[in-house]
Amino acid sequence: MSALPTVPLGGEPVTRLIVGGNPFRGNSHRGETMSRDMESYFTVERIKQTLFACERAGINTVQARGDAMILACIREYWAEGGTMRFIVQTASELRDLHGHVRHLARFGALAVYVHGTFTDRRYLQGDLSEVVDLAKTIRDAGVAVGIGTHIPEVIQQVEEQAWDVDFYMACLYNINRECRESALVGGQEVDEDHLFDHDDRFKMLDTIRQTPKTCLAFKLLGAGRLCESPAQVRKAFATAYGGIKPKDACVVGMFPKYGDQIGENVQHVREVLAGDSPALNSTKPGT
Repeated sequence: MSALPTVPLGGEPVTRLIVGGNPFRGNSHRGETMSRDMESYFTVERIKQTLFACERAGINTVQARGDAMILACIREYWAEGGTMRFIVQTASELRDLHGHVRHLARFGALAVYVHGTFTDRRYLQGDLSEVVDLAKTIRDAGVAVGIGTHIPEVIQQVEEQAWDVDFYMACLYNINRECRESALVGGQEVDEDHLFDHDDRFKMLDTIRQTPKTCLAFKLLGAGRLCESPAQVRKAFATAYGGIKPKDACVVGMFPKYGDQIGENVQHVREVLAGDSPALNSTKPGT
């Protein structure tokens, strides 16, 4: 199948739909049952199969955390002929994050970004100096530099202070209004339903439009909370793509155990980007 439309990042064209890696590591944001289902499904073989299926469907980029399991999967996938580009989230649990960044660059990452929850915790504590230092290390490592966040004000502050970054990994839901640790770092699954306010999307979309830098919008489906029907999924895609800039892309996790999420998501994106969606230009609150 032909590739999806692309935007430039790190000197390479990346598709405007990027497959996200949270499901690969059982990070569902939907509770322990769903997380364990993802974790048991996504063996190394199934992760590679999913990447090849995404590639056949027209996606050319994967985003995932840079932990040992994911790196092993990507290494095998590339060795077996896979060609997808790799955007990597720092693994915040590691002791030497600067050495970790340098390793990711040598590994073959197209871009590296500072984990959003890591960023947000420092922002809420009033000191982003660690994030600044990591961004500098990413730049020195020779790959595209990104800042991940769930909080629109983080992007606004980074822009005001003119940090040397190339892109933002921008969550459409502000699930970090208070300091929290991700389940993969803290090792504890918590009920997160109360953290997902659908109106959050419009504040982050407005922030994304205001920055000239490339943004990769994620959680556009509310971690599965906007998937009750194909029409609802389509509207969520249309709202996200209608709210970001033409140079931006969206990151969506795929969990094909119960259906062809890859094919369905790609079809939604092709139709939305072709303008075949009544909600394409909708930026008003609501679902």
